Amino acid sequence: MPTTMADVRDFLALRRIALVGVSRAPKDFSRYLFREMCEKGYEMVPVNPAVEEVDSRRCFARVQDIAPPVEGALLLTSPQGTEKVVRDCVEAGIRQVWMHRSGGAGAVSQEAIEFCHQQGIQVVEGHCPFMFFPKTQWFHRMHGFIVKLTGGYPRQVRAQ
Repeated sequence: MPTTMADVRDFLALRRIALVGVSRAPKDFSRYLFREMCEKGYEMVPVNPAVEEVDSRRCFARVQDIAPPVEGALLLTSPQGTEKVVRDCVEAGIRQVWMHRSGGAGAVSQEAIEFCHQQGIQVVEGHCPFMFFPKTQWFHRMHGFIVKLTGGYPRQVRAQ
């Protein structure tokens, strides 16, 4: 089942989120997204086994290691990495996952999506959170507009 706007809103309503796959490079997109979400009031928890600290925050090797636990996980991993991370999320009790994509495959893996659905995990399948932030920069709004034009934007779901 494709991502809906309700899935996006539910994820963005979370307050404590793991960013899995955050880079050690300060100018990497993942760090930019991490900082922006912190500025928007999210309590972001970096996850990367090769990094000890990100922007003065302890970085965890796996989502299961995070204490206190997070409510959701934003994945900026390879599709192959995503398949392992969603299994880690189940073990950690995480019930909401966002597989980031701004171009190409991003973190999206069909096998991981199917696994999440089987486990009752709510998934945002692709997309970039920047497209959904209020008052986001013009190029993120343009990205969202292009995705709408091509029919890939999350749909509103009507109550039945």
